[in-house]
Amino acid sequence: MTIELEEFEPGRFRVRRDRCPSCRSELPLPHIISDTMEPVEQVDGRFYTSKSEFRKVGRANGLIEIGTEKLTPKPKGVAHTKGKAARQQAIRKALERTRSP
Repeated sequence: MTIELEEFEPGRFRVRRDRCPSCRSELPLPHIISDTMEPVEQVDGRFYTSKSEFRKVGRANGLIEIGTEKLTPKPKGVAHTKGKAARQQAIRKALERTRSP
């Protein structure tokens, strides 16, 4: 058994090992999400293999895809301000009870 060294930097050596080829693609952006999918039936009874077409038909029929919906913030109404005032009043009462002998 012989150990063979390789120089990986000037003056630096390591044991030569059989290297497996890289698992990465030669493309600059190897992580691409495909538009294709297994055939899936939509509410119109047709099967779709394109994610974009599947979503387009769902939106046209008024469906919402879970996880992609855009939530609108709820405006603070009168109930919020009344609740805040009631909390402040309750805190004032509690403080007055603890301060008075």
